[in-house]
Amino acid sequence: MIVCVPVGSDGAVDPRWGRAARVALATVEDGRITDWREVEVGWDVLHDTAGEGAHHARVVRFLRGNRVDVVVAHHMGAGMTRMLDTMGVTVKLGAAGDPRLEVLSAVSG
Repeated sequence: MIVCVPVGSDGAVDPRWGRAARVALATVEDGRITDWREVEVGWDVLHDTAGEGAHHARVVRFLRGNRVDVVVAHHMGAGMTRMLDTMGVTVKLGAAGDPRLEVLSAVSG
């Protein structure tokens, strides 16, 4: 299972999913993180460079390209939540603090 979580410059969960500069892609197998890769996505800069639909499409391309199953975030707008639901991506909100712990908590049940 691939889980995506926004990560701030301080190493904690970034509360801005759609405006995150960096996200982590965690591979979770048998309740353990077996791979952790952080990727600069630049959504903080790119967010306002085009309309909302273009930004959502950018996020979709990233998630599909990385075969993401679950998104863990602090908050996201209703439009983004609907889009991810339509894609079949599970969304877990309310994340804060250590992103690795939040990933494991989100997939544990």
